[in-house]
Amino acid sequence: MTTEASPTFKVLVVDDSNTIRRSAEIFLKQGGHDVLLADDGFDALAKINDFHPHLIFCDILMPKLDGYQTCAIIKRNAHFSDTPVVMLSSKDGVFDKARGRMVGCQEYLTKPFTKDQLLQAVQQFGNVNQGVK
Repeated sequence: MTTEASPTFKVLVVDDSNTIRRSAEIFLKQGGHDVLLADDGFDALAKINDFHPHLIFCDILMPKLDGYQTCAIIKRNAHFSDTPVVMLSSKDGVFDKARGRMVGCQEYLTKPFTKDQLLQAVQQFGNVNQGVK
């Protein structure tokens, strides 16, 4: 199989914690990915249209617009309804995961995540995106 994808995979990281955003950015850039950061749901929605990410990592507990609401808005937009969203949370309860699935998220990572977990999610959804387009 040959990959004809663009050389960089674009990832949007949405989290109100500067530490989490920076950790994710370092891990993803080490993996060779193009990274854009947003500090809340509104910031993410403002940036998504220009950046057109291939994958979105989104924290659940954020002020103003939480991750569930942010994901639901992204999924209602026809341009981004197929963009995979991976929820990030310090909670890993069954209810939280089910609620994430209900709003359209594809995967759920519990914080603190490792570099390997983050890059594995990118690889998983990178392969999915190559098959769709």
